[in-house]
Amino acid sequence: MLSTLKHIQSRRSDLKKEINLTETFDQWEETCVPSYCHKNWMAAYVSWQRLFRSVELAKKCRPNPERIMDFGSSVGELGHLLKETCSNYTYIEQDEAAASYLASRLPHATRTSLEDAQEGTYDWIFAIDSLEHNDNFAELVQIISTKLTDNGIFVLSGPTENALYKLGRKIAGFSGDYHKTNIYDIEDKCREHLELIRSSTIVPGMPLFSVTVWQKQQ
Repeated sequence: MLSTLKHIQSRRSDLKKEINLTETFDQWEETCVPSYCHKNWMAAYVSWQRLFRSVELAKKCRPNPERIMDFGSSVGELGHLLKETCSNYTYIEQDEAAASYLASRLPHATRTSLEDAQEGTYDWIFAIDSLEHNDNFAELVQIISTKLTDNGIFVLSGPTENALYKLGRKIAGFSGDYHKTNIYDIEDKCREHLELIRSSTIVPGMPLFSVTVWQKQQ
């Protein structure tokens, strides 16, 4: 727990130093940065916990990955958690400001696109709170599934969009207009191409976010 809190404190400090959310909140709202840096520590902790839980589940389901893809990486906070796990970290991010920050902090990371990523290559693929921002999430899930190695895993996280989540989002000051769907619809599409092997929620008894792990259908 202490190491987790130290990591969060260090990364929050760097984000706040480099990104002026007071003046550029609208620019960054659709990324995870405002959540990571939220003044309410409980709200921020829930956001960070999505990353820690996703990595924890990945390590349990498929240890020792050789290649990792982070789809919708934002500023690459997942990459910081994976530095000691795998040196081959590839990310996909459309927001140029987020990608620029990521590259400045993780210079050995490789930026790619879903079209350019080679099929059957990645042991771990993450989509942490990113697919719900896309109208074509069903197509994206199908393409992502082809990028996995035969024993690779896909780690998915996203908001439930239930009443409790929407209340928390409103209190935290986010609009959520950029969310096109909820995690349950995305999981339904995953079932068409992949097999569910692990599931978790971030806060017990409070289903704000769902985290699931998938593999190719056997």
